[in-house]
Amino acid sequence: MLQKIGLSIVLTASVVSAAEAQTKLVEKVTKKSDELVIPYEKYKLANGLTLIVHEDHSDPVVHVDVTYHVGSAREEVGKSGFAHFFEHMMFQGSDNVADEEHFKIVSDAGGTLNGTTNRDRTNYFETVPSNQLETALWLEADRMGFLLDAVTQKKFEVQRETVKNERGQNYDNRPYGLVYEKTSQHLYPHGHPYSWTTIGYIEDLNRVNVDDLKNFFLRWYGPNNATVTVGGDVNPADVVKLVEKYFGSIPAGPAVQDMQPMLASLTADRYISYEDNIRFPMLRMTYPVPEAGHKDEHALDVLAEILGQGRNSIFYKNFVKEQKAMQASAFNSTSELAGEFGITIMAYPNSTLAQMEELLRKSIAEFETRGVTDEDLQRYKASAESSLINRMASVSGKVSQLAAYETFRNNPNYLQEEIRRINALTKDDVKRVYNQYIKGKHAVILSVVPKGKPEMVAKADNYTVDTNVSVAQPQDYSGLSYTKAVDSFDRSKRPLAGQAKAVSVPNFYTSKFKNGMKVIGTKSDEIPTVTLQLTIPGGHRLLANNPGKAGIASLTASLLNEDTENYTSEAFTNELDKLGSSIRIGSGTEDTYVTVQSLKKNLDKTLVLLEERLFRPKFAADDFERLKKQQLEGIANQSTQPTAIASSVYNKLLYGENHIMAIPTSGTTESVSSITLDDVKQFYAANFTPTGAELVIVGDINEKEIVSKLGFLKNWKKKNVSIPADVKAPAIAGTKIYFVDKPDAAQSEIRIGYVAQPYDATGEYYRTSLMNFVLGGAFNSRINLNLREDKGYTYGARSGFGGSRFAGPYTASAGVRADATAASVVEFMKEINDYRTKGITEEELQFMKNSIGQSDARQYETPAQKANFLGRILRYDLKKDYVSKQTQILNNITKQEIDALAAKHLPADKMHIVVVGDKKTVLPELQKLSYDVVELDTNGNPVGTSSVK
Repeated sequence: MLQKIGLSIVLTASVVSAAEAQTKLVEKVTKKSDELVIPYEKYKLANGLTLIVHEDHSDPVVHVDVTYHVGSAREEVGKSGFAHFFEHMMFQGSDNVADEEHFKIVSDAGGTLNGTTNRDRTNYFETVPSNQLETALWLEADRMGFLLDAVTQKKFEVQRETVKNERGQNYDNRPYGLVYEKTSQHLYPHGHPYSWTTIGYIEDLNRVNVDDLKNFFLRWYGPNNATVTVGGDVNPADVVKLVEKYFGSIPAGPAVQDMQPMLASLTADRYISYEDNIRFPMLRMTYPVPEAGHKDEHALDVLAEILGQGRNSIFYKNFVKEQKAMQASAFNSTSELAGEFGITIMAYPNSTLAQMEELLRKSIAEFETRGVTDEDLQRYKASAESSLINRMASVSGKVSQLAAYETFRNNPNYLQEEIRRINALTKDDVKRVYNQYIKGKHAVILSVVPKGKPEMVAKADNYTVDTNVSVAQPQDYSGLSYTKAVDSFDRSKRPLAGQAKAVSVPNFYTSKFKNGMKVIGTKSDEIPTVTLQLTIPGGHRLLANNPGKAGIASLTASLLNEDTENYTSEAFTNELDKLGSSIRIGSGTEDTYVTVQSLKKNLDKTLVLLEERLFRPKFAADDFERLKKQQLEGIANQSTQPTAIASSVYNKLLYGENHIMAIPTSGTTESVSSITLDDVKQFYAANFTPTGAELVIVGDINEKEIVSKLGFLKNWKKKNVSIPADVKAPAIAGTKIYFVDKPDAAQSEIRIGYVAQPYDATGEYYRTSLMNFVLGGAFNSRINLNLREDKGYTYGARSGFGGSRFAGPYTASAGVRADATAASVVEFMKEINDYRTKGITEEELQFMKNSIGQSDARQYETPAQKANFLGRILRYDLKKDYVSKQTQILNNITKQEIDALAAKHLPADKMHIVVVGDKKTVLPELQKLSYDVVELDTNGNPVGTSSVK
């Protein structure tokens, strides 16, 4: 059972101050003892703006969220994508904030920011040091009340191209990227607010003009349709005064009524299909169910878990365990107006979706005989409790929860009702929703099949959307006017920052077990959880002298997540889920890692399971064969994806044919095919060692208490494992373009770089990362502003150094429009060359110092952030004062030093340029550039050379 809630709610209509007599305190919720509640104060301004304030002084940070109750559901047929488009436009400046300045100002203040859009709401948010609160509120108010005169035709056109690039990258050119769009089109009637997706259609984006967009803003972005939520190291009275100052004079917009639920209704199964650039055919079955907040929502969540989530689900047993499919899952997805119960089967290449549908229907019906157990409810409730607690790990998590509850439930304290509903769930509830929404009910059944293989669909398409009949409800855009606030202060003046609070790194303890395991930890009691991160040295690099077995580290880690001597994987998962805990084992290039998360009260039982998982793996033959098959299929799939091809070919060029880093961590078809179960057992026996392992502990527990529970790790037998020395990467004689054909690709993938240097926290590597910040390490970097904001070639472009204990690459990268590929290469190289030869400006230098220097307040807030910080200390044997040394370096570094680093570490004449794209459209343009162009196949082998000087 989740904890019962203790709280105090004060309802009042008292006046906040005589000067602002119309701002009212609506309610105040406080916390009692250790029970689960987010304290807050809720206010209402005269213009209709809702303000929620959460006070939390645990870290010197503040999170500001402005949520507008408008998403794609408020759009009209033929004008899709407006809400998302406006999310982009809201970052393009306002009356008192110049173009591109919003990101720059927040970054300069040491903060981070973004915006998101979904069907039902749009939100904008910043996390900044608490002394920068006024700046964040000033920025948000300026774009709420003073935006439209800054929306120019040029900005409109550039952002339209950026949105098209986003659509291309995340929808049109991504495998299975159109699944949601196709499902929505055919599940809901024409004109339904959910019948299109948030990104919108290209033809709609091409059709609209800047005035359409302005009208959309005037209709929906008034203060009366917004909630400002502020949380963190603040005084509520101060927040109220600042919000009154900056938001209070903004006139209310037109009245906005909440939309009513509009559930989909099907009279027959609707079969639809499309072909995609994929290896694995997919079957997606979607049933209409009620909206978010409906009384049946949690029961449907439990049903989804029983059918298709985790190792105890029916689908896992029938599809994955029996090797009938790569993946099989179910989910209950709910939005404000309707819900969707979705089932996804990712089949093996030789399967037909008709076979998958037959087995799927039998598996659904199996629920009727399996039923619902007490453990099913126990697992769900434990997981829900753990999830709710972990959302409170950060101020941003708490603020986001309050904002969402206010927007959609008109009650920031809806957490209490959520917990009540979860605790009240019964087995009969789950059986009832199965009968009411799934059994014998109709669905949209989508087949996604590889190109040229229409015969693989479940059934022939039998449904076409009737566009002559529409349920659309046109919005009223008449009589809109743009009225700006009249103030008694000058909004053009950026607020001064308050007094910065000193930021100290977490206090931590260190020790070393006799078997060589190093331990570092810190007590963090903000939430009652414990996180352990165990890193075992080795990983993929252990195969440096035996590349013929590449992929074995990954396969071994996968097998460690399966059966143990005393538990099947299903039973093991069941025990974990009942605790609301997780234990995950994975493998990377240099390590095998184990991550443990547990509620404090369940730590002892979780550690017993950890011991079982680490030291008593069963290595069962059937698990091995299934996982090996999945790994081989995954490798085959990578050869169809442009991003994977680009990275693979790039690494092969960087490190050379025989280097272990030229081989993906998953291995090759040849290497994985050669791996036997005995190989895995020997790899585990030889390489799993405490010697040199690193254990990071963060949570609501002190050193003495946690160490007393780790006897099984202390007693782990010592074993020395040597990691092969690194092999120096081959020198690059001169910059060339290496081109890989991906027929008909609408976007091209670009990678540019060379092998640079290993990580060093206070040496040249750190200084070099400072140098790169304004070139490609921030949103306002030269590379991103050029390719994304100025040219509209890409959704995002970046550069950075990737060193570890071994030398890592400097890489500049982006996915770009196919027709802008050659131009993008030119702009990348121009920016790198200009920075190398001309260096940084004084303004950029100060921006970099401010951005990085003031970001310390955000570095140690959550358990994950603390664990990463502590892990870095162990990994690189850093001194306790390394952060203060970095600060000294940052504060004292000069333009001359940055310029010298750029000249030294940006060898533009000795870099590899890898381009993956459509040969017939991209290659001729690349050949016009002043680089040799070498054609490679998807494995990185030459297929021809053409030179143009």
